[in-house]
Amino acid sequence: MPKGFLALVLHAHLPYVKHPEYDEFLEEDWYFEAATETYLPLLRVLEGLADDGVPHALNLVISPTLAAMMEDPHHQARLRRYLEKGLELARREVTRLASDPDLGPVARFYRERYRWLLDLYVNRYGQDLIGALRRLMERGGLEGMTCAATHGLLPVLRTHPEVVRAQVRVGAREFERHFGRRPRGIWLPECGYYEGVEEFLADEDLRYFIVDTHCLEAADPTPVHGVYAPVFTPAGVAAFGRDPESSRQVWSSKEGYPGDAYYREFYRDQGYDLPFDLVREFVQPTGLRKQTGLKYYRITGDVDLSGKKPYMPGAARERAAVHAGNFMFNRERQIEHLAGVLGRPPLVVAPYDAELFGHWWFEGPDFLDFLFRKTAYDQKIYEFITLSEYLRRCPTQQVAVPATGSWGDKGYFEVWVNGGNDYIYPHLHHAAGEMVRLCDEFPEAEGLKRRALNQCARELLLAQSSDWPFIMTTGTMVDYAHRRVREHVLRFLRLADQVRRDAVDGAWLADLEGRDGLFPDLDYRVFRRG
Repeated sequence: MPKGFLALVLHAHLPYVKHPEYDEFLEEDWYFEAATETYLPLLRVLEGLADDGVPHALNLVISPTLAAMMEDPHHQARLRRYLEKGLELARREVTRLASDPDLGPVARFYRERYRWLLDLYVNRYGQDLIGALRRLMERGGLEGMTCAATHGLLPVLRTHPEVVRAQVRVGAREFERHFGRRPRGIWLPECGYYEGVEEFLADEDLRYFIVDTHCLEAADPTPVHGVYAPVFTPAGVAAFGRDPESSRQVWSSKEGYPGDAYYREFYRDQGYDLPFDLVREFVQPTGLRKQTGLKYYRITGDVDLSGKKPYMPGAARERAAVHAGNFMFNRERQIEHLAGVLGRPPLVVAPYDAELFGHWWFEGPDFLDFLFRKTAYDQKIYEFITLSEYLRRCPTQQVAVPATGSWGDKGYFEVWVNGGNDYIYPHLHHAAGEMVRLCDEFPEAEGLKRRALNQCARELLLAQSSDWPFIMTTGTMVDYAHRRVREHVLRFLRLADQVRRDAVDGAWLADLEGRDGLFPDLDYRVFRRG
């Protein structure tokens, strides 16, 4: 028997961004970059572990908006084009740098990498990432989790309980539609918890969720085992707490592994370094530059971007192996200590944004591969475990109510509710109330009116995404975030007015369904009272 358990949880989420009205749209690159640098490499790592018979266990959250983009033919075709363009740029760079002893090898590395990624996406997965994930779940070792429908921050949407229920219910149903099974766990967006939300989870037979460290430590009554065992809420749904020590070692760009001098420098990209004539075809149609994914330099150390040294993929991979060993060693010592103190096998829950592994920390997928392999063969202190398997093995836990909070800065909701974004909430609450009233007024709509009401529900859900106020706070793509909230609310209000006047514009509705057509099984009555 192991002395303890380690649960690794990766939260894969992106907001729904689709703009078929443009040949290219900058914010669509969020998905293409993450698929290229995180989702495809991670899938291949997990397949390799399964193929080699390496024991492993991973919880992976696939948010409904991310899954919607994975299955959309629009995104599938554009991701293929994105990979093809990356390969073409890499080929040109190999020719240009053929005689460069420092950067030539890096260019050849990218050419081979894009060849591999394109073959993986088109030939191995048939452009179907949902299918690839489903097959991995069926093989075992990978446990999928869902999330609220559009990653709405539930504590600030609770003014209308119907909204919280809809976000949770649609999230659970979308997971089942994609993966052919009901989800056992849910990622509360931003780990945002308030007392009572677990009742909506229980209604969907969701058995567990994750809260930040302070939310579990301040639970009522105080958890006897701290964050190293879950608690059952009065509704019977388990709450797991984040372990701060393992989080810090990976999250922190200063204290953690991603800041190592040999790892790839994220902020130095050929889209900005190359003369414009050489990169014209690979940046924005407006002529503005953007990241291409070809990054030739390593972090190097405490120097400005111009002082970075050339990236060395082999050396970086070696560092990933060293850091995986260090992470394993630290978990061994941590779990040995906790087992002695607690008198029972502790559970260390280590949740991260999935996009950290590959997109922000390029070597992250290699790190995970090394970590699973080293854990399986080089130690006997702890065992990787999924959260539902832990509950199956350890079904008796303390009953407590976590404290309200999130994993955002300062632990509460200031990131999403502040002077730069709080203007959106009166509009979101008003639209939510209108949606509930529309369900009262039209309990059994049919035909065009039903389609319009379903689209009202989509527009409201999309407006509620926590990504928009987050972007407003962090200062990246702020105009786009304001635009998205405004457009979804205005579309909702116009559709609601047309429904009430029995004057639905069918052509305009069809256009909206093409742009914002996620959740094809959505029934507007998910917002009805009771």
